[in-house]
Amino acid sequence: MHHRRVVVTGLGVITPIGLNLKDFWEGLVIGRNGVGNITRFDASIFDTKFAAEVKGFDPLNYMDRKSAQRIDLFTQFAMVATEEAVNDSQLPLEKIDKNRVGVIYGSGIGGMWTWHHQSEIMFNGGGPQRLSPFFVPMMIADIAAGHISMKWGFKGPNYATTSACATSAHAISDSYMHLQRGTVDVVITGGSEASICPMGIGGFNAMKALSTRNDSPETASRPFDKNRDGFVMGEGAGTLVLEEMEHALKRGAKIYAELVGIGLTADAYHITAPAPGGEGAIRSMKACVDEADISLEQVDYINAHGTSTPYNDKNETQAIKTLFGEHAYKMAISSTKSMTGHLLGATGAVEGITTILAVKNNIIPPTINYQEKDPECDLDYTPNTAAKREVNYAISNAFGFGGHNVSLLFTKFN
Repeated sequence: MHHRRVVVTGLGVITPIGLNLKDFWEGLVIGRNGVGNITRFDASIFDTKFAAEVKGFDPLNYMDRKSAQRIDLFTQFAMVATEEAVNDSQLPLEKIDKNRVGVIYGSGIGGMWTWHHQSEIMFNGGGPQRLSPFFVPMMIADIAAGHISMKWGFKGPNYATTSACATSAHAISDSYMHLQRGTVDVVITGGSEASICPMGIGGFNAMKALSTRNDSPETASRPFDKNRDGFVMGEGAGTLVLEEMEHALKRGAKIYAELVGIGLTADAYHITAPAPGGEGAIRSMKACVDEADISLEQVDYINAHGTSTPYNDKNETQAIKTLFGEHAYKMAISSTKSMTGHLLGATGAVEGITTILAVKNNIIPPTINYQEKDPECDLDYTPNTAAKREVNYAISNAFGFGGHNVSLLFTKFN
């Protein structure tokens, strides 16, 4: 069966280290740290008092007050990132067939701030009569996809994916498969998350997943470092415009990279812990390489899931060594969560974009805060400083609670 080729023609981000693509990439290359004390609420009662918040974001710089009040912060992030990506793609919106433009856009949790505010109203004397009629439409995880579709009039497949921290990588994978099938020409895809709120921090503290390095929050996200003690919560959004190659070439589109393989697997092991040895990750990485029909030795870079938790980093390292053998020690690896924190449902999209830019620019972003080597994590994690290196093929990994594994393989377009 002949599959149509899929290229990337537009990118947009909202992140803790940059409110647009240019600033984000600059931040990645220089090792900008997005972590600091929480400012959105009083975090003094929590075990973790810091996060990677999006700084300087004012929705009124992008939309009118009425529109901003009717959508949750995660949807605001999604709309702004998508505006940048659509503009970046230079899609001829008046000429393309919008019935053949899909929107597949995920969120791991959805509108947690909306849930928080409406719960306060409900249980602090307001009662059900005071609940907003927009409560449910603002909260549900699929609503960002719906708003994107409505704003631009895109009438192809339109839905959300939800698979914890693999959410937006699954959205990209689904988009890829729709494009391969030929049912669409373009898909707007990615993910958004805004869960730095009392219930978000409290919930992850309860399961002992977050770092509690309150005396030095800027060094708390330290993937693969011996003294890592948990992840740092981040927030933001990433949007990609994926396009069938001939459609893109016909309109003279700028092409960042080609998506040539996806790997989708399940650990079938535990609700939060990865399978021993990274067994599911091994299969997801192998699947994307097999689909691209390249050798393992052709992979130059892996943007690791690299959460800065004891189990993930050890198991992901084991998976890479098991699959790639001696080549594992020749590849560049990094975890940009060291800078952005963990964007949960948005992480697959934002780190997919990171991987695309690494391929395009031949620069490996660093793993910052790498101070002490862990004997069980002994690969080249691009410690603290970006590396200039030819990157022809690169994998972006995203793994989620529930045992979800996604690996995306990008390459230079030619």
